[in-house]
Amino acid sequence: MKDTPGWASPGSAPSDGQEPGASGPADPTDRPSPTEPADQPGPGPQGAADPQSAGSQWSEQQPPPGQWSAPTGPAGSGPPAPSPPPPSPGWGAPPPPGAGGHGPGGFRAYGTPGHPAWGGGWGGPPPAAKPGVIPLRPLGVGEILDGAVSTMRTYWRTVLGISLTVAVVTEILVILLQGLVLNDTSTAALDDPSSSPGELTRAMGEAMLSSGAVLLISLIATVAATALLTTVTSRAVLGRPVTTGEAWRDARPQVVKLFGLILLLPLIAAAVVFAGALPGILVAVFGNADGGVALAVLGGIAAGVVALWLMIRFSLASPALMLEKQGVVKSMSRSVKLVRGSWWRVFGIQLLAGIIANIISAIVVIPFTFLAAALGGEGVVGFLNGEGSNLGWTFLIISGVGSVIGSMITFPINAGVTVLLYIDQRIRREALDLELARAAGVQGYGTDAGSGG
Repeated sequence: MKDTPGWASPGSAPSDGQEPGASGPADPTDRPSPTEPADQPGPGPQGAADPQSAGSQWSEQQPPPGQWSAPTGPAGSGPPAPSPPPPSPGWGAPPPPGAGGHGPGGFRAYGTPGHPAWGGGWGGPPPAAKPGVIPLRPLGVGEILDGAVSTMRTYWRTVLGISLTVAVVTEILVILLQGLVLNDTSTAALDDPSSSPGELTRAMGEAMLSSGAVLLISLIATVAATALLTTVTSRAVLGRPVTTGEAWRDARPQVVKLFGLILLLPLIAAAVVFAGALPGILVAVFGNADGGVALAVLGGIAAGVVALWLMIRFSLASPALMLEKQGVVKSMSRSVKLVRGSWWRVFGIQLLAGIIANIISAIVVIPFTFLAAALGGEGVVGFLNGEGSNLGWTFLIISGVGSVIGSMITFPINAGVTVLLYIDQRIRREALDLELARAAGVQGYGTDAGSGG
């Protein structure tokens, strides 16, 4: 049997001068007992046969010490058993005589030098190389979350600089949009049961327009933060720092494609949900209104489940697009391939990361929101009761400060977890750890150290 690094095949190799399968020296139990007359008495206290005689049962080529011991018998009936050899470095002490072999006095194939006992003296495989924020092997949930936080902590100047810049620019645009434009829109008709269909339509259109404008600004901010932080996290895996300028130069050729991808994914989800609710809408318009509404709700829920399933399958498309320099469609197909068979794991990790990031963000944002409401004129009670549709500048500025701090936390965590999930899935499926080790300059990784892929 061919040995492989890290373990030894059971049994011992044939003695020198013997072919495999040939009969070896006589078993010690074939030796004449002291109570039986020897065939040819020879010198020695026990009357053992002369090794040079033709009828001898013993060969000159004896097994090396430590692989066998003399048979058990009455005191003085034979030579003493050889003492066990000293333990070899790194393999632990051998077992006591008679343990781990074929019985008392038998061959001790396991536990002897060169044949370590399975589960005993072997210390396990060597630890995986860790040139950066994660070890180069398949990752656990805690290691992925820790890697995202370690990237923030190790490269905080670059990470927080990117997050702060994107968050400040985003909030300035949102505050100006809400203060100068959206405060003039009126959605009171949506809360008035006596509103005419025209008023409801106009109010709904204004609400959708204002929400869409804020969503578009947030989408652009997400694209910029994801593009830059993906580069930072990928370098952090190799243990290499990167400046904001270097991250931008590396990410700039893919920013337009990333924007198209991030814009396309919500459109796909919305189209799936609308397709599921469409039969109910048609029934409500041309037939039974109550039945149509119920059908639309059920169809929308079922379609929402399908949309969620699709979004998780496409969730690794962003790092695939940025790191592999792929197009939009190719990056989506790469994500589907990487997530296949691991949908629940990817979903669970991203859900957990999102919950943690939003809880931390809420701890920061909520106090600023109440402070803004208290200083904004309507008071906290009026804010909670929804009094006053216009948001004053004081409220917008103070709440915006809280939103900036919250975004500085959520951007790096969400982007870091997504990138590390992508790297983890490629390590599991494509042995990416070998390429990462070579890129990081780890010597001998994948030969004597083994690969985690």
